[in-house]
Amino acid sequence: MQINGIVFDKDGTLFHFGETWNVWCEQIIRELSQGDVALREAISDAIDYDLYTCSFRPESLAIAGTTREIAQAIVSLIPNMKVTKLEALLNSRSTAAPLAEVTPLKAFLNRLTSSGIKVGVVTNDSEESALRQLKQVEVEDELSFIAGYNSGFGAKPNSGPLLAFAKAVTLPPAKIAIVGDSLHDMIAGRSAGMKTIAVLTGLADQDELAPHADVILGDISEIPAYLGLNDLAKLT
Repeated sequence: MQINGIVFDKDGTLFHFGETWNVWCEQIIRELSQGDVALREAISDAIDYDLYTCSFRPESLAIAGTTREIAQAIVSLIPNMKVTKLEALLNSRSTAAPLAEVTPLKAFLNRLTSSGIKVGVVTNDSEESALRQLKQVEVEDELSFIAGYNSGFGAKPNSGPLLAFAKAVTLPPAKIAIVGDSLHDMIAGRSAGMKTIAVLTGLADQDELAPHADVILGDISEIPAYLGLNDLAKLT
């Protein structure tokens, strides 16, 4: 597969979803409910978060949705708070989430960029959160493009942010692959005319992703071998 650019999803792709967000979500729910047990359960149900296992259910909108969509889902439960204020609060708090790298990201991304591949990140998290997290693991210098749902290009499954990456790196979509763990990622990639690489480090399973993916890998560490990066002729 001839690929000159790769755009990665963030959560569930570069970072393990559960290890990064499960405990963080429990803390946010506790903060918003302020000791009200019934409210705590209502917020959890609204975003399909299981309080007993401290994990998101596979159908949760929080897995691939934007922070605004999460805020809209629970704002009616939070006294005296508007969507914009709740969205800002969630975005602010999200920068403190623990980061569980799927593979050592700095070395992984450097291997791609050293091979001449342009790399970017498109996430349905906020741009602010994405920038802080990517800086925290010291990979921002490897990236040619970073966009969140509020960067002005739209949010996945719309193709807008993927096409913005293609424009930024001056590559045709057919020479680019999107790598992600959700249907939002795969649908956006197909709509943009890109190759689609699914990984199994999120909550979607292989049967769900297969109809929309050109290939399914266990995780992103398998990408260099899949692209044949030891054979430079495949990259030209």
